[in-house]
Order: sequence, then structure tokens, then C-alpha cells
Amino acid sequence: MKKPAQYNPNTVAWRFYVVLGAVVLIYAGLMARTAYIQVFEPDMLKKQGDNRSLRTNTKTVQRGSIVDRNGHELAISVPVETVWADPKIIFDSNALSMKKHWQALADVLGQDVKKLQVRITKNPTKRFVYIERKVAPAMANYIRELKIPGIHLRKESKRFYPAGEISAHVVGFTNVDDKGIEGIERVYDQLLTGVDGEKKYRKDAKGRKIEILSVKASTPPENITLSIDQRIQALAYRELKGAVKAFKATSGSAVVTNVNTGEVLALVNSPSYNPNNRAGVAIHRFRNRAITDIYEPGSTMKPLTVLTALEFGSVEKDSIIDTYPGWMRLGGSRVSDPRYLGKITLAELLVHSSNMGTTKLALSVPKDYLIDKFFDAGFSEDTGTGLVGESSGMMHDRARWSKFELATLSWGHGVAITPIQLARFYTILANGGIKTPLTILKQDPKNLAKKNDERIFSAEHSQNVVEMLEHVVNEHYTVAKVDGYRVGGKSGTAIKAFAGGYGNDYVGLFAGVAPVSDPEIAVVVVIDDPGGDLYHGGEVAAPVFSRIMKGALRLLNVPPDANTKVTAVTAAPENTKVAKERDHV
Repeated sequence: MKKPAQYNPNTVAWRFYVVLGAVVLIYAGLMARTAYIQVFEPDMLKKQGDNRSLRTNTKTVQRGSIVDRNGHELAISVPVETVWADPKIIFDSNALSMKKHWQALADVLGQDVKKLQVRITKNPTKRFVYIERKVAPAMANYIRELKIPGIHLRKESKRFYPAGEISAHVVGFTNVDDKGIEGIERVYDQLLTGVDGEKKYRKDAKGRKIEILSVKASTPPENITLSIDQRIQALAYRELKGAVKAFKATSGSAVVTNVNTGEVLALVNSPSYNPNNRAGVAIHRFRNRAITDIYEPGSTMKPLTVLTALEFGSVEKDSIIDTYPGWMRLGGSRVSDPRYLGKITLAELLVHSSNMGTTKLALSVPKDYLIDKFFDAGFSEDTGTGLVGESSGMMHDRARWSKFELATLSWGHGVAITPIQLARFYTILANGGIKTPLTILKQDPKNLAKKNDERIFSAEHSQNVVEMLEHVVNEHYTVAKVDGYRVGGKSGTAIKAFAGGYGNDYVGLFAGVAPVSDPEIAVVVVIDDPGGDLYHGGEVAAPVFSRIMKGALRLLNVPPDANTKVTAVTAAPENTKVAKERDHV
């Protein structure tokens, strides 16, 4: 009997090793993939998990309000909605086939329907495209009722300015993202903005909160209270706008200050603009001319020269200045008055705006002393308001000054200042010679004693000059008077300078204070480039000054002081017949 062949397992061993190798490779691949995901690229899975379960709720805060000193709103935030699109959903749901709905959407937004659709469908995989920012609630409700898939609304806020063009240059405006870019909106953007609150949490598959990861409390914005009195602001703007139109001027500015606190009660420019609708507005209208534009102040600087001479002691308040023979030559240049004034008092010097008298006063004090007083008065520095774009003016600090240059400086040439700098000087004058920073924010009476005040002129000499300015108003510029109040002021007329010399355009100014017995308000009016036959400060700016001062005194309930009048100026023998003359350069 034949033995059966024995089974040899070696014939199939290779199959076992093939299977074993495959299993090993699979496990090795899984381990390698696991290691790669866990060690080298863990963020991808975390991100996918977070996208499914992690949520963030944001608690937005509206921008703070800007109000005047009496609480009247100048800038507020109102609720609006923004229209946006999800192109992916629009394509997935075939929403473009709803032609009538798209046409209605385009019509309500004032857009072309074809351009609107092209903008949305440009990138089909995109998940967010702005359609229209900050639409009114009524428009948002209409769009919501269209029920176009992929078209959504998001709550936002929009800045609104109730005062419109009246306070535009002070308040400024924000851009579409509510970021301040002009005026107070820009200066105090961070305080007005606040910080949004935020809560991060994780949810399960059914949308239930299972874990709160973090909570960030919101920081409410601050409201800004300005020193501006909107009643005076509106009055000043109305009067200034009317004057610019009546005299066919290029522009104008007016500033009203509280002389005791340095608070700016009104700051206006014309032309202005409507901050609620800036479409098509020329860029130059955005410029706050009262703080940016510089002018030679002309004869409005003569009180500073008189005050400087009094401070130095080269003259007394009752001194007589001999202007004989009515002209002089300094370094080959001529200084003169329009007519010979003879011997005049300091008050008459200001009444008749004598260049000869002012020049003699300037040359009676050391050069450095005169220059320093101009710098002390704040010419060459900002006024302290902190407003964006404020110019420090143009006041030279050179070692050598000719006598003629000192003479022209004494009557307001060779120096260029802003209207608000001029207002600051008259504020100093009316405040008894105390220099205090101007402010655009309402001041707490408790903190007034802590202000950084500096005495630069004596109270006695400052009051003497203020009373001299009362003679100027009573005897020369009666158009600047205010019934029931003692008013002091000075006009100025300057030829506008340009590169290389002077042209044929003028600037008319008037600056003054009231009531003289106890000054509380300073007003400065500047009319730039009047186009008619009238162009002197006493003709174009003084009437505006009077109306603004009158309204401000009454609105602030300042008691009349007309019953405490000073003695009229006694004219020198040569001036028994005083003609009503124009103030001169």
C-alpha cells in the first residue's frame, strides 16, 4: 500500500506573509495619519469642530452722544440696518430666478439690477457681500418682506446730527463704519466708541449651550458735553451766514468765548455743510476756518501794543502821544496816518486807529519786550481746544527786526493768526490779563481753580485798555454798540498776502468784549474777501459783532451795565471836528 504524500505548509506561506504585510501597512498608515493629525496638523480638525459647535454672541454698544452745555443733542446714533448677501445660498437656491423680487430690491436701493446681480455673483463661493450700508428701518422692512434667499439684514447704527450745518465744523462727522474723521467726532473717537461685549460658548448637536468659554463685559461709551451753547451757536451762524451773503464774501468766521472760564460758547464758519448728507460737498467746506485759516489781524492788534507800552511803563493811561507831523520814515519806508491827528491820548490813538501813535509806542519799548508780549498773548501756539487741524499761526522769532518791521507788527502786520487766536487775546484782555487755555468742553465749576492759568498783563492795565476800547465803540463804531450794555471793541482791515506780496483782496475783522464794567463775553468776527464796495472791518464785521454780542448777552442773562458810563474822550485842539473815518492798515 502506497503512503499518501505529506502536506507541505511552505507552499502557502507566502500568502500568509502577504496578508500580514498588508495588515501591518494598514495599521502603520493609520498610525502615521493619526500622528500627523495629532502632532503636525491638529488645528484643522479643531477648526472644523469649532465651526460646528463654537459660537460667539456680540453685545454691540452704540456710539456715545455729543451734547451742548445745556444738554441739547448735537450728534446721536439711530438704529438702522445693513443689507448683505450670501452668494452661495443665492446660487444653491436658484434665487436669481426671482426677477421681480430682484428688480424691486434694486429699485428701493436706487441701484441698477444688472450691476447688483453681477457684483453678488462675481464669486459664487463667497459667503458675504455688502449690498447697502445703513438703510432706514422702513426700507429694511420692505427688503425683509421680499424674502429673497441669501439676502439678509444686520442691525447697525447711524450717526445723525440734529443741528445740521450750524454746528458741523465743531462736531464733525464719522465715516460709514462709525469712526470719527472730523471735529469732536475725531478728537474723542475712542471715548465715544466704547467696547463691545462678547460671550463665547459651545453648543451640542441640538443647539443647546453646553459650555460657556468666556464672557467679556461691554464698556459703555462716554457722552461728550461741549462748552458750546447751541442757542448762541445758532444765532452766530445765522448772522454770519447773512453777512457773508450780503457782502458777497468768500467766507467768514465767528468765535464767542466766556472770558472767565475760557469756554468757547460758539464757533461758526460760513460756508458750512450738512453732515447728514455730504454727497457732492466741496472739500473746502469741511475746513474749520476759525482754527485753520490765518490772517494778518490789522488794527485789532493795536490794543496789544498799547497794553505793552503800559506794562513796560513808557506811557501812562493819561499820556499824550505827539503824532507830528503825521508821518515818518523808518529805514526808507514811510509810516503815516490818513490825516494829521496832532497830540492824542491813548484812547484817541485807538479811536482813530493811529499808525503813527502805535509806532511810537512800539519803538518806546525794547524790541525783545515787544516781541515777547506778542508771544505771551498766544500768537505762535494753539489755543488749547485740542481740535484737529488747529493752526498755531505765523509769528517770527528772529534775532533781527528792523524798526519798520516793529512798526508794522505794532498795528497787526507781519504776524498771521487764526480767528480763535484773536478771540483768545481779547479773552485775556477781558479777564484782567490772565491767560487761560480755551476749551471746547464744558468745564466743571469745581475744577476751574485748578486750570493752568497764567498772568501775563496786570489787571489794572488790562481794564484801562478795555475802557479805551469802549471809547472806540462809542465814538467811532457806533454800529457795534449794544443797547443797555457797555461794549469795547476794535476793528481791523488787512490786505490779504500771497506768495511774493499783497494783492487786492481784503479781510475785515472786529473783536470786542462786554460788558465793560465786568467783562463776561468776547466776540470775534472775520469777513474774508468781501466782494462789494464795503470791505473795512468797521463796515462788514462790526454790525455782525453787535448782533451776536447782543443775543449772547441776553441769552446768558447778563445784567445791563449802561448806567455806569465812562467820561467821553476829550479831543486834542487839532481834532475838534472828528470825522467818521475808516480804520486803516
